[in-house]
Amino acid sequence: MSTTTTATAQASNLSFVLNKTHDVKFEERPRPVLSDEHDVIVAVNFTGICGSDVHYWHHGCIGHFVVNDPMVLGHESSGTIVEVGSKVSHLQVGDRVAIEPGYGCRRCNACRSGKYNLCPDMIFAATPPHDGTLAGFWASPADFCYKLPETVSLQEGALIEPLAVAVHIVKQAEVKPGNSVVVMGAGPVGLLCAAVAKAYGASKVVSVDIVQSKLDFALSFCSTHTYVSQRIAPEENAAAIKKLANVPNGADIVIDASGAEPSIQAAIHLVRMGGTYVQGGMGKSDITFPIMAMCLKEVTVRGSFRYGPGDYELAVDLVATGKVDVKRLASDVVPFEKAEDAFKKVHEGQVIKILIAGPNEKI
Repeated sequence: MSTTTTATAQASNLSFVLNKTHDVKFEERPRPVLSDEHDVIVAVNFTGICGSDVHYWHHGCIGHFVVNDPMVLGHESSGTIVEVGSKVSHLQVGDRVAIEPGYGCRRCNACRSGKYNLCPDMIFAATPPHDGTLAGFWASPADFCYKLPETVSLQEGALIEPLAVAVHIVKQAEVKPGNSVVVMGAGPVGLLCAAVAKAYGASKVVSVDIVQSKLDFALSFCSTHTYVSQRIAPEENAAAIKKLANVPNGADIVIDASGAEPSIQAAIHLVRMGGTYVQGGMGKSDITFPIMAMCLKEVTVRGSFRYGPGDYELAVDLVATGKVDVKRLASDVVPFEKAEDAFKKVHEGQVIKILIAGPNEKI
């Protein structure tokens, strides 16, 4: 095992802990230690706030994942390696990394077939009963930390996680050059799906949302067209989008990044015959779904969950090469002690993305 510097040894492991709904506290916790020779310890520099973090803070649960015990929040993080296991060769102390916050058992059929994101025993940060990354330090398998090129900042590194989600969704959609792509929802993941689709060569990228300001940003960020969804029948919204984007037969690919039932319904009516639909957003567990339209058009329907092999590497490359300008999504960076205020701003829809500096980070 590597040695730890005096400065690192004296650094804080202050953590942002959720006790129950709207009940959070700052707590100094024991520093994590290396439990495996293939692991590393990362000093967390910046953490973004995800919708799931806000959901736990506001509701105390997501589906069957319930916060029964105090849990550290956060999972969109970047950091600096401060300790490495004896078998780690590709990382060293001082390297700046994006942290992939979940890893599988490596032994089940899902893991062995290259779909570790579907591992039934996945350990994922800030998903009960596992603590998250809004802390001073984080222990991780070394192969789930991705070294950032010199051209990629630590703040951009904290945005690699949501970008990797979008990369996985776009891979599921199999976007190809020249495709027409419609993305339902212009939140962070929807915007990033649109940006990745454009980077993949989509000729038309349409962002759909109910908030005009989000669409204004989408148009300046990556989209070729935008549409404000109306309170009308899904078929009518679909027809309006087809006319707007000049795709009379429907879009090649439609991605739902909203989880909203009306968006999902409109999406199925919007995709062309033989097209592809990918569900990336999570909403209600059960909805009314236009199954007849899906069948009659032989639509390929896929789900998408988190990220898998190669997604983080591609996300880092998209940022490093300037194909996706993730830093534009972060409207503010706040000190660690302002974490709860940051959660409130995200919940109220005041920002697209907000970053929280680690407790040892000076901003």
